[in-house]
Amino acid sequence: MIELGDQAPDFELPDQDGRAIKLSDFRGKAVVLYFYPKADTPGCTAQACGVREHHADYDAAGAVVLGVSPDPVAKVKKFHEKQDLNFALLADEGHAVADAYGVWVEKSMYGRKYFGNERSTFVIDDGGKVAAVLRKVKPAEHDDRVLAALAESAPGSGTP
Repeated sequence: MIELGDQAPDFELPDQDGRAIKLSDFRGKAVVLYFYPKADTPGCTAQACGVREHHADYDAAGAVVLGVSPDPVAKVKKFHEKQDLNFALLADEGHAVADAYGVWVEKSMYGRKYFGNERSTFVIDDGGKVAAVLRKVKPAEHDDRVLAALAESAPGSGTP
């Protein structure tokens, strides 16, 4: 389980266009790494569209946003294009990254148990350390909570 202050585990995943993206490529910038359960579902669409609409706020905070789901690249690409997203979505088909971050969990819906991504967000500072952990974030509250965490962890904010 990843905790506040931990070094964020590096990874490499394909984005919506199949390009390899590494977390370490963004050293020197804050990264908002958010895990969502499934592309093109109501909650995940609301969350992704919220990030899209707050793009200028994330830019102003000096943060790069990366969304991660267990969907294959083709499904992530379709979702990215359909919602006209302005940030990268990553395909974690084998859920190795979700496992590393402790968000691949057992879930239950209508009495059926299954495994999937817990809706969770990690704010990673410019040095690669976890500055905030937001678990089970509601899509409607996601951007406000993440932007507040970015402000708290910004250099000069007084927060270590």
